Amino acid sequence: MARPTTKDLAKAAGVSLATVDRVLNRRSGVRKVTVERVTRAIADIGFVRDMSAANLARGKEYRMVFLLPDHDDEFIDLIRDSIDEANQALHSERTGATVIRVPANDPHRIAARLDELSADTVDGVAIMAPESPQVRDAISRLDSRGIAVVAFVSNQPNADNALFVGVNNEAAGRTVGQLMARFTGAKAGVVLVLTETIQSRDSQERRLGFDAIMAKYADRLTVRPTMETYGDPQRTARIIRTALQGGEAVVGIYLMHHDIGETMQAIESEGGANKMVIIGHELTPDTRARLIDGTLDAVITQDVGHLVRSSIRILRAKAEQVGTIASQERIRIEITLRENMPE
Repeated sequence: MARPTTKDLAKAAGVSLATVDRVLNRRSGVRKVTVERVTRAIADIGFVRDMSAANLARGKEYRMVFLLPDHDDEFIDLIRDSIDEANQALHSERTGATVIRVPANDPHRIAARLDELSADTVDGVAIMAPESPQVRDAISRLDSRGIAVVAFVSNQPNADNALFVGVNNEAAGRTVGQLMARFTGAKAGVVLVLTETIQSRDSQERRLGFDAIMAKYADRLTVRPTMETYGDPQRTARIIRTALQGGEAVVGIYLMHHDIGETMQAIESEGGANKMVIIGHELTPDTRARLIDGTLDAVITQDVGHLVRSSIRILRAKAEQVGTIASQERIRIEITLRENMPE
C-alpha cells in the first residue's frame, strides 16, 4: 500500500495543499477548527511526514556537537579523528559536527556549558561525561529546548531521552573476567582493579560484570577494591607502588579506564610488567604497542568510527523525528590480542 502523501492529506481534510503546509509547519494564520480537521485526517489516513524530504526542501543543515573531556589522550584523539572523518563523509548530506571540551570531573562546569547551547545553533549533542545529578538535569533542559541528546561512551541511565551509544559495559567487564580467569591458569593471588574515577558509569558497570565472573569462576583470586587515579600521574605512581610492594602475590591487573599510559609506566617502574596478566580497554597507539611487546595481554575495544557515525545518525533521526535501525547502531564488543590485532 502506497504511503499517504500531503496531497492525500489535503483531500482527506478538504483543504488546500498550502493549508496543509501551514499546519504541518505550525505557521500562523490557520483557524483552530481547520487545524483540528487536518489533525483528524492525519490519524484517519495514517499520514507520516517525511521529515528528511521536508528538511531537504528547506535547505536544513544539521549541526551536531560532541562534548568531550578536556584532557588529551589517545582515545580522545581517535574520537576527534573519527569526527573529522565523518564531517568529510557527511558534508553532502548537510550534516556536520563540532567539538567542545569540558573538565571531565567538574559536573557543574559540564552542566553550565550544556546550558549555553541553543536550539538556534545546535540540533543535537553527544555527551561524554560521568553521570551526575547536574549533568542529568542539564540533559533534561536540553531536551526541553528541543536539542537531541545521546550519551556517548559513558551512559547516563537516569537522564530522560538520552539514548546510549557505546558497548554494553557490564558485558565488557564479564568478558575481561573470563579472560582473567583463563589467562591466570591455576594461580591463586590478588587482582588489582584501577580506573580514573569510579563515578563514571562505564567503570561502575565494568566492575559489576567483572566481579560477577570472578566470584563464579575464579574464587582462587582475590579482587581488591577499585583504585582511582583521577588522571594524576603522581597519585597513580603512588597507589601502584603501594599495591605492588605490599607483599601480596599480584597475579593480574584490570585497567578499566581508556587512558592507561601513565598507569602502565607506573607498573613497569615497579617491575610488574610481563609478570602478571594485564587487560585494558580501547585500541590506541599505546595499547597496540604494548600488545606487541607483551606487557599488555588483551584489550577490550569498540569501533570508534562506528561510535561517532552512530551518534550522528541517531541525533539526526531524533531531530527529524524518525526511527533508526537498531542492529545498525549496536556497538559490538571486540577482544583484541597481539595475534588478531588489525593493521
